[in-house]
Amino acid sequence: MRSGYVAVIGRANAGKSTLINVMVGEKVSIVSPKPQTTRDRILGVLTEEDYQIVFVDTPGIYKARNALTDMMMKTTESSARSVDFILYVLDGHDGIGEEDFALIRKYKSLHIPMAVAYTKIDIMLKENIPPDMAKFSDSGLDVDVFPVSARKGKNVNALKEFLVKQMPEGEKVFEQDIVSDKSERFMISEIMREKILLKFDKEIPHGIAIVINNFELQENGVYDVNLDIVCERANHKAILIGKQGRAIKEVSSFARQDMEKFLGAKVFLTTYVKVKEDWRDKIGLIREYGYDEPKE
Repeated sequence: MRSGYVAVIGRANAGKSTLINVMVGEKVSIVSPKPQTTRDRILGVLTEEDYQIVFVDTPGIYKARNALTDMMMKTTESSARSVDFILYVLDGHDGIGEEDFALIRKYKSLHIPMAVAYTKIDIMLKENIPPDMAKFSDSGLDVDVFPVSARKGKNVNALKEFLVKQMPEGEKVFEQDIVSDKSERFMISEIMREKILLKFDKEIPHGIAIVINNFELQENGVYDVNLDIVCERANHKAILIGKQGRAIKEVSSFARQDMEKFLGAKVFLTTYVKVKEDWRDKIGLIREYGYDEPKE
């Protein structure tokens, strides 16, 4: 039996969460085209008869602009130091820059085995791939590189088989049917946040926190979900609600559909929008909304 932890690390919006979801075969992390989608350290567990890989999804590497993003970067750094393997995810569609090589060298300096997933090859020009692979050869970095498309499933199995071979001998960390360390309550809040990220532009979705007030399975088999959408400005609240409440109704409807799919049951969803100015710079509120300093 092989069993171990793989930290999945990379710049913001490189495709880390999508890749983990595909390899685990379940949605364990929300995804959107925007940076800062993943805020927490989330475990995705892939278990087969002879191996178990625990993927550690981390916040994208991003220049800290407030107390929340500073905490997110500490989570990423902490996660990289306590695993058996590091998988650096690089957005091939954006090309390879010196910043990527600098980050790869930084994590290699931890002396933890490492590989690179060169992602999004389904949406880039195929002729760009060989020159990028040549850049790796010229960089002097001794690292295996796997061009993959998570959405199309291309080369994902080859990457998975490689990672299995890198895991140490050992017993399973989680039981057979566990796919994540996060609760249903957590995932419900993340689904709501995902739909807001997808619908709204600019800074508004990044200043959102979701607070679950009630999450209860009733006797009739329907989940009663009551939540607050916390934003940072009164004008943000107005945009989130929309004219005659249309925006909040639309985003809540999309979220409810995904919640029902995730829970396998009907959901009665009630949402409120509240303002807490600059909450991302207030440690007390950050912790109240479920974010905290990383634990080793």
